[in-house]
Amino acid sequence: MRRFLIDTDTASDDAVALVMAARHPDCQIEAVTVVAGNVPLEQGVQNALYTLALCDRADIPVYAGAAAPLLRPLITAQVTHGNDGMGNIGLPLHGRTPAAGHAVDVLSDTIRRYPNEITLVTLGPLTNLALALLRDPGLAALVPRCVLMGGCADSRGNANPVAEYNIWTDPEAAQIVFESGLPLTMVGWDISRQFAVFDEAAAADLRAVGTPLAHFCVDIQHEVDRFARTVTRLAGFDLPDPITMAVALEPEIATTQDYYVAVETTSRLCRGQTVVDYVGLWQRPPNVAVTLSARRERFIELLKQALR
Repeated sequence: MRRFLIDTDTASDDAVALVMAARHPDCQIEAVTVVAGNVPLEQGVQNALYTLALCDRADIPVYAGAAAPLLRPLITAQVTHGNDGMGNIGLPLHGRTPAAGHAVDVLSDTIRRYPNEITLVTLGPLTNLALALLRDPGLAALVPRCVLMGGCADSRGNANPVAEYNIWTDPEAAQIVFESGLPLTMVGWDISRQFAVFDEAAAADLRAVGTPLAHFCVDIQHEVDRFARTVTRLAGFDLPDPITMAVALEPEIATTQDYYVAVETTSRLCRGQTVVDYVGLWQRPPNVAVTLSARRERFIELLKQALR
C-alpha cells in the first residue's frame, strides 16, 4: 500500500479525484486536508466528508485548514462549480464533523511520521502546503513525490488569460512551494483541456458504468459543464483533478520533462502565471517535472474502475 496525503478545495472535480483515490486498491489515504479555494473552507470540508462517506470511506480523516490565501482575499470559483461546489444538484452537504486538528499541522506531522513514504497530491490552492513549508522547510526533503494540479504549461488560463485558478488564487503560496525543493510534478490545466474533456458522448459513457458513484461523478459536473461550454469554450466538462490523481496513482500515464518554472506574483495582468523556461534562458536548475501529455484511455479506465 502506498501512503497518500491529499490537499483539496473540494468541489466537483476534486470529489471525483477523491473517489479515484479512496477506491484504489493500492492507495492508503492517511488524511485529506482542505483549503479554501473553489468554495469557502467550511463548504469544502463538507464536500470532502460527503464524498468519502459515499465511497464507504468515512474512516479517512478530513481536516480543515487555511480559510484564505496568504496575502489576498479569497475569490472562490463558485461561478464555475455552483454555490455548493457540487453542481447545485441538491446534495445534503452539511452537518458532518471534520477531525480535530489543523490541516497545516497534519501535513507536517504526517510527512514526518512517514519520511520518504508519502505521495502528496494537491488539488487546490497551495496555501496549506506553503504554510507547512514556511514553518518546517525540512519537510521538502522528506517527500519523495508531490503531484500538483495547478498552472498551465502553455500559458492559456482559466482564471485570467494566462493563469490557472489554483495558482492564481494564491500565487504567493505557489511561489513558496515551487521554490521549496519539493519533487514536484505539475499537471496543468492544459493537460485537462487536452486529455480530460467529457463531451456528451463521453459523459454518457461514464454514466453507463451504472453505479450510484458513476451517476454522482457525472451529475456534480452540471455547473462545470455549463461553464466549460460558455466560458472556456470546451466541448463539455473537464476533470483536471481526476487526471492529476491518475498521474499520482500511475506515473507512467504522464509524459514529463524537467524545467525551471517561476510563478508570477506581482503583475496586474499576469497574476499566477506559471512561466516555464523551456530553453533555459534563466540558467536555473529545473524545479518541476512539467506534464506535457497524458494517456487519456488509461485515465478513463482508472476512473471507471473506481466507479464500478
